[in-house]
Order: sequence, then structure tokens, then C-alpha cells
Amino acid sequence: MEILRKNLKRLRLFLAVIAVCGYALVSYSFVDNYFEVSKNLDIFATMFRELNIYYVDEIKPGELMKKGIDSMLESLDPYTDYIPESEIEDYRYMTTGQYGGVGALIIQHGDHIMVSEPYEGFPAQKADLRAGDVLLEINGISTKGKKTDDISKILKGQPGTAIKLLIEREGEKKPLEKTLNREEIKIKSVSYSGMLNETVGYIKLTGFTEDAAKEVKDALLELKKNPKLKSLVFDLRGNPGGLLKEAVDIVNIFVDKGQEIVSTRGKVKEWDKSHKALNPPVDLDIPIVVLVNRGSASASEIVSGSLQDLDRAVIIGQRSYGKGLVQQTRPLSYNCQLKVTVAKYYIPSGRCIQALDYSHRDDDGKVHKVADSLITAFKTKNGRTVYDGLGISPDIHIKPEKPSNIAYSLQNKNLVFDYASKYKSIHESLPVDAMKFRLTDAEYDDFVKYVSDKDYDYTTRSEKNLEDLKGIAEKEKYYDDVKTEYEALLNKIKHNKKDDLTKNKAEIKTLLEEEIASRYYYQKGRIMAALKDDPEIISALDVLTSGTKYKEILSSLSLKEKPKQDNED
Repeated sequence: MEILRKNLKRLRLFLAVIAVCGYALVSYSFVDNYFEVSKNLDIFATMFRELNIYYVDEIKPGELMKKGIDSMLESLDPYTDYIPESEIEDYRYMTTGQYGGVGALIIQHGDHIMVSEPYEGFPAQKADLRAGDVLLEINGISTKGKKTDDISKILKGQPGTAIKLLIEREGEKKPLEKTLNREEIKIKSVSYSGMLNETVGYIKLTGFTEDAAKEVKDALLELKKNPKLKSLVFDLRGNPGGLLKEAVDIVNIFVDKGQEIVSTRGKVKEWDKSHKALNPPVDLDIPIVVLVNRGSASASEIVSGSLQDLDRAVIIGQRSYGKGLVQQTRPLSYNCQLKVTVAKYYIPSGRCIQALDYSHRDDDGKVHKVADSLITAFKTKNGRTVYDGLGISPDIHIKPEKPSNIAYSLQNKNLVFDYASKYKSIHESLPVDAMKFRLTDAEYDDFVKYVSDKDYDYTTRSEKNLEDLKGIAEKEKYYDDVKTEYEALLNKIKHNKKDDLTKNKAEIKTLLEEEIASRYYYQKGRIMAALKDDPEIISALDVLTSGTKYKEILSSLSLKEKPKQDNED
């Protein structure tokens, strides 16, 4: 009876919260659905009460409620999320790039956790914590068997507090002890900027957290100190987006004050807004190439799409992700928050680049891309034809390079990573800067020797297709008739790891050079090493230095091929 009394008391409090939520919904709703809201909230509350009292096993109300909320929101779109109080710090990091900790990325490595990359200028790097260091203990507690999420929570903490690490390092006979003082970590959105050659500058933007626009502006002003600077490559590849305001302010750097950059339209009229350039531009004339790919989303698409619509930049790469939805956070009870989709955004030509229609699902609940018949043509400032739906289509499409099976396996097994740690233990410094660094043939042969006794087997596409054919033949009872021919063909196409290391030498060398460069110059070094053989960079340099291609692309009135939803990059 006492248990029942406690449960009823707890449920009265819950019903009171539900009542407040119901009142809030009615107060802010512009749709006359008071009865439907009240009825369904009452059904939900009474069902939850009955479950809590009568279900055969003890239930956890908080966990059950979160599952219900998550499932409800999942039926809307992937971007509308419930953020409980316990996850607020992670959300703050996503929007501000700030957290309290040591400033290092970590990965799972066997039974232990390994440092994959310390951030330059923060406690981990200051204490000489290196990529490849295995974390054996934290504050005297073993990390064996722990997951990265568990260790990440321990490493994070109040700035100014100390943390002691016991690490194992390549080339060191005994474990090393390190004491780090946590700091407020602010990860920059501009991860690298510099010159690609004598006349072309480069800025890599990895996110749209607070002050991203200021970082881009500062990077551009620093580049402009070079009197030879004539053009710019702005790299948004793999950038998932972030704050709308930062996207608007970044476009503002290159367009006139007063120019509309993006507008938003939602069910609630307060979200029908026009976002214009509010500040004087930094440079209205410098030729720009923007790089995008399938990982460029949201704010990245506002920047690249607006610059394309205004004929202010040439877009190179692959079609972008296609996220044209705007989210806002709303406060909930008990320090929780709701991140909710409130509007769609429209770039200057009037197009919305949202690729999936979440308001219409099929009978199985699946969401589909915008139908080809509904894709509409729009015009840029100069009259070029562009299309809505399916993301931002580049002006110059570069076919993405897919990793070979052997390269994928070497990466997945951390063998490229481990060899870079070995290289760093032997070589105190790189002979040249990261952009010029090349692994010698002798060093590559050393890598081949290093992996000769390692496990990194894989299945090629040809082998998989042949195995599938065998399965079908067996089901249809044809296999015995073709067994001899099948085995002969299998022996011919069966991969040889040593031969594959030779065939894919250029690709694997590039991966090694990027990983090794990161050991000496951190994230900046990884980016610099990747630029030298980058096909999109090569194309951008061709456009910006040819003298005529850039202007020809932006003034061309020829109709671009209408994109199709099955034309995946």
C-alpha cells in the first residue's frame, strides 16, 4: 500500500507537469486544436499511470518517458530532438565549440583508449601528450575495458582542475606519467588557412559555431596582407553546418551590405524572416571557389548556395547534402530543451534545397527525396539556371574517389595510424613542411614490411559478387555443374595483399603522409598534407589561374542539366 501511495504521489506531480505543458502548447498554438491536445495528453497521462502502478516489473519513469519522446520526435524529422539536462553540455559544445577538458580526440584501441589527436595549444599538447599514446590509467583508475564515451566524460571537467594520466608510448620502455590542468577548450571553426601557391589563398572551415564568421574574416584579412593574393579557395567539404547567423555573416564578408542572403518561412509567422548583410563587406571582387561534397550541409549550403545564386563564387565538388530546415531550441522543464524544426530556408534565387520531404511518408513510414517532376528551375543574379531540391549542385562536378578495399582495411585496423606513431618515435621532425612532405619509396617499403605480419584481410567487390553468384547457383542447383570453372575464376581474382599494396601505393602513401604530418603539425598538418594531391584543389587552381574560366562560368547562360534524385555522387 505504501508503494502505491508513493507512486500516486509521483504521478500527481507528473500530471501537474503535463497540465502545464498542455497549457503552454495551447497558449502558443495558432491552430484551434485545444480539445485534441487535451484529450491526447489525458490519455497519455492515464496510460502512464496505469503502467507505473500495474506493470509486472518495476519501470524507470525517466527512461520510459525519454523513449516515448524520442520515438514521437523521430516520426517528424531527424533534426527535432529532446535534450535532457544530462546532455546539455554536449549540445553546448556543438553550438559554441567550447567545453572544459584537456583538448584531445580519443579512439578505442583494443582493450584500452588511445589518443588520436591532441588539439594544438591546449593542455594535452602542452603536456606533450601525443597521438598514439595509450591511456592506461586516469587518476589511478585503469581504463581497460572502458569505452570512449566513459573516458571522454572523465577527461572533461571544470577548468583549472588537475588530472593525472599513466600512458604507454611507442618507443618508450616504461609507462609515462602526465599531469594536465583542464582548461576551457574552444575549438576553432577555421582549422587552417594559408597560400596554395603564390597567388591563391585557402581557408578551411569545419563548423559554424559562435565566432565562425569572425574567424573567416580574420583569416581573409591575414591572407590579404600578402600583396600577391589574387583569389581564394573556401573549403566547406565535410562541414555539417551550425548557426544560421554565422552563415549569414560569412556571406556578408563577400557581398554588399543590404543584400538578402537567406530567408526563412515557418508555420509561426515570427519565423518569416529575411536575413540581410548588415556589415560592410571585406572584399567584393576577389574571385572565389567554394568546395563542397555530400558532407556539406545546412549552414554550408546557405553559404555555398547564396554565393552561387549571387554569382559571387564558382562551386566545385559533389552535390551537397540537401538540408534546408532551420532549428531553434526551446526551454523545457527541469533544464531540458527541445531542438525543434521551425522553418525552411530559401536562398537568394528563391530556391529551397531541402532534399527529403518529411511531411509525406509512405505506408512503411519511409521518407523520399523530392520527385524529379517537382524539381523547379530558378535563376541566379546573372541569369544562370539552378534548381531547388537535392542540395547544391556544383558548377564543376568532380567524381569522388572511393577508397580501395585494402586502404579501407588498413585504416579500419588502425595500421596507418600505428605506423605514423612508429615513424614519429624515430624521426624527431619532418624534413619539410607538411604540404611538401612525401614519403620515400624506401619508407613505403618499410611500411609494407611493418604490415606483413598484421591482420587486415578484406573482401574485394569481385570476390563478394562471385560468392553471391555461388550462393544463387547452389540454391538453383547449378553449382555442381560449374564448380570447376567457379574455382578457377576464384583463384584468378582472389586478391593478393602484397600485390594490392603495390597497385594502390599512391593512395596508401597519401594516407600515410596525412597521418604522419598530423603527428608534427596536428590538424593543420593533416589538412596541408592532403591538399597537394587533392583533385578538387587542382580543379580550383585551374579555374582561378586560367584567366578566363572563372568569368566564363559565372556569365554562362547555358542550361545546366537538371539533377535527378537517383544521380548519387
